[in-house]
Amino acid sequence: MTLTQPSLTQPSPTQPAVVQTGLTGRTSALDDAQAQLAEAAAALGYDEGLHTMLAKPRRELTVTIPLRRDDGSMQVLTGYRVQHNISRGPAKGGLRYSPDVTLDEVRALAMWMTWKCALLDVPYGGAKGGIALDPRQYSIGELERVTRRYTSEILPIIGPQQDIQAPDIGTDERTMAWIMDTYSVSQGHTVPGIVTGKPLSLGGSLGRASATSRGVVHIAKAALHSLGIRVDGSTAAIQGFGKVGRDAARFLADEGARVVAVSDQYGAIHRAAGLDIHALGAHVDATGSVVGFGSADELEAADLLELDVDLLVPAAVEGVIHEGNAASIRARIIVEGANGPTSRAADAILASHGVLVAPDILANAGGVIVSYFEWVQANQSYRWQARDVEARLEERMLAAWAAVNEHARAHELTLRAAATRLAVARVTEAHRLRGLYP
Repeated sequence: MTLTQPSLTQPSPTQPAVVQTGLTGRTSALDDAQAQLAEAAAALGYDEGLHTMLAKPRRELTVTIPLRRDDGSMQVLTGYRVQHNISRGPAKGGLRYSPDVTLDEVRALAMWMTWKCALLDVPYGGAKGGIALDPRQYSIGELERVTRRYTSEILPIIGPQQDIQAPDIGTDERTMAWIMDTYSVSQGHTVPGIVTGKPLSLGGSLGRASATSRGVVHIAKAALHSLGIRVDGSTAAIQGFGKVGRDAARFLADEGARVVAVSDQYGAIHRAAGLDIHALGAHVDATGSVVGFGSADELEAADLLELDVDLLVPAAVEGVIHEGNAASIRARIIVEGANGPTSRAADAILASHGVLVAPDILANAGGVIVSYFEWVQANQSYRWQARDVEARLEERMLAAWAAVNEHARAHELTLRAAATRLAVARVTEAHRLRGLYP
């Protein structure tokens, strides 16, 4: 177990990041997160010391995870937990299992989580965790052993009042159950508040599994209305058909939108008349992919992003809309279901083309809102009804949308710039009120 300090090779927190984009125009998530913060800090008039404090994670932990494989061999994995800021409350953030996990990626995601919680007025700070592995290459037993060892290694910095985990890419409610049990065994009693997104039978919340998707659709509907586009009859493309994209597509279709294209890690499909999302879900359950869905045409995954639609929902991973393809985006509205799907350079291009971008820290905040509701229910030992969860989720999402829009109009900003400034200012206010110790 190794406590580490933030890398000394990061861009200066007092200046926007200058990065190499390569042939595709892609930048790293951390570059984009730092640049967004730099712009907000400059606009808010923060001095170098305050900006540096906001730019640096409060605490980082890198752990080594030895795994005994089912065949008896030994493998050593690396895991991370980053707590970016805890001025407004306990750290909160997902746990990701992906071969692409790096410490810098986790740093960026933890920072965005801080702004997300502040923007939606959830009393948490931001955190994120990850293990560099491809969960598809491991058995259930191996994933359980990895999860429990990772949890035991990070025990010193987690707890229901310190740092609460949730599912993310490659993890699910079963992963949360393993974490809850491992932590509870260490404490000698059951602690349901150590995680959110856990099974209902272990104290999970009704509505949590689909909360991020519902939040995305609340913002998508508001964005469509703001441009005078009826939801019923609008067209949409969904990049990513997993935890967020699948239910977002279903909810949009239920509202009368015509979802014409979806994609996953294996490919993409398109049908101009609209896809039958419920039938597509059954196909995915049976085959594991959207590819091969009989009533649709195959499509190059990259081409989905450039379809002429009213609404584009990138709901997979970060960095898919970048300097190399932003000018080809024809959607009128982008609602970010994923974290960091649009690079800073792409943002400028999209703004110049008049594309309305609802940023991730607003659009995909439904998950953390209902995670907060789940945590409150765990603390109360009382379950809310699904209708109460969904009504309170909608209220929070639309209140945040209104606040961001008002700030954007008043100061002639993009929605992302407005959302980031509001969030950074709220975190800073909490820090100033608490003071600096010692």
